[in-house]
Amino acid sequence: MGPNGNRNSKLTEPNLIKPCPVNLWHCPRGSISTLKNSSEIFEFPKWHKLCLLPVYQDWQHMQSKGCFFLEEDGEIISHQYRMQIAQRSMVYLTIKPLNLSQVEGKPSPWLSVDTAMYILKENESQANLQLVCFTELRNREVFGWTGELGPGIYWLIPSTTGCRLRKKIKPVTDEAQLVYRDETGELFLTKEFKSTLSDIFEVIDLDGNGLLSLEEYNFFELRTSGEKCDEDAWAVCRENFDTKRNELTRQGFMDLNLMEANDREGDPCDLWVTLHSMGYNKALELTEACPFVIDIYAEKCKPKIKAVHMEACSGQLEKAICKSVLSNGDAKVMDGYENIIVHTYSCDTWITSVIENKSDEKVIIHINNELSKNCINNRGLNIFAVEVGPKSTMVCQHVMPLNERQEWIYYCIYSLIS
Repeated sequence: MGPNGNRNSKLTEPNLIKPCPVNLWHCPRGSISTLKNSSEIFEFPKWHKLCLLPVYQDWQHMQSKGCFFLEEDGEIISHQYRMQIAQRSMVYLTIKPLNLSQVEGKPSPWLSVDTAMYILKENESQANLQLVCFTELRNREVFGWTGELGPGIYWLIPSTTGCRLRKKIKPVTDEAQLVYRDETGELFLTKEFKSTLSDIFEVIDLDGNGLLSLEEYNFFELRTSGEKCDEDAWAVCRENFDTKRNELTRQGFMDLNLMEANDREGDPCDLWVTLHSMGYNKALELTEACPFVIDIYAEKCKPKIKAVHMEACSGQLEKAICKSVLSNGDAKVMDGYENIIVHTYSCDTWITSVIENKSDEKVIIHINNELSKNCINNRGLNIFAVEVGPKSTMVCQHVMPLNERQEWIYYCIYSLIS
């Protein structure tokens, strides 16, 4: 089960055997937080603030963009990256939502989506990845990490909890117009659609050079059509649309979409498929995606970064989150069940709980968050159950404040189901 989990059915109290002592997380606005249970009180240090110091500006810098996409089943996928460090160096990495708004004082609405990044070192093969760190420092919407890295290949796996990037319940009734014909019958893209395409271009231009390479374009193609553009098709594209240095320009990208509309004689059906795949609703609002930008600074060498996959936020990410929580969180054994341990990682931004099952049999754990206040979790349910396989760990839930400016209380009861 991935970090976002499946939404399980609500279970009733008679099915419970014995509740685990309550975990209470109380977070007054802007202050230190406290985790309590029936027998102990844990004091957690304040969330370390990310320093945005000018010293890093003198280091060698690389940047790449990417995007989280919300699937129909609620799963989140994103770009994943390989980073090469040529020699041992101090490194400074950050990830943050990408602001596409051109209006001063009116930032893009998805800036409230939480972002994080897990850094794993490749040892001999891609299958053997070792968790190094994750971006646990924060300054507003920027999350980062700084420290020394040895030479080698590293995987950068972006993550978002799914607490704020989630399906919108409110339907959109008015559909934006994408194309129109002038008095001669010639087809054109509307101003609104051209603005949206320009934003999409900004997101899929991963290296930010103002052009689309074949590799960048293929991430877009895989997302919107499930297919790749081969070298021959790309050569035809370069012959028919505006390119520069064998890469597609912004205007070429616009014309490519206009050609698609003309091929359908003005029917915008295929254009809407593209827009929905990129996270847009019928009002051309980006509601089911969150573009982000990664910055890497290295003191002694020029880092290299390349997007290599667009995959679900599970698998390696799930393992990385579990390992991180087990290493940095607090562990509590469920009363009467010494082989079931709840690990909780807590900061003033979010809480992640991981369930570890050391027994030889699978277990089903009932989770009740009904007494929490001003909280939202990635599963969208206050009461749910999770199945944990034998000798395994899994992410139970991520929890965040619904309103960061107000006090929030995390109050959770874990129980084993018969």
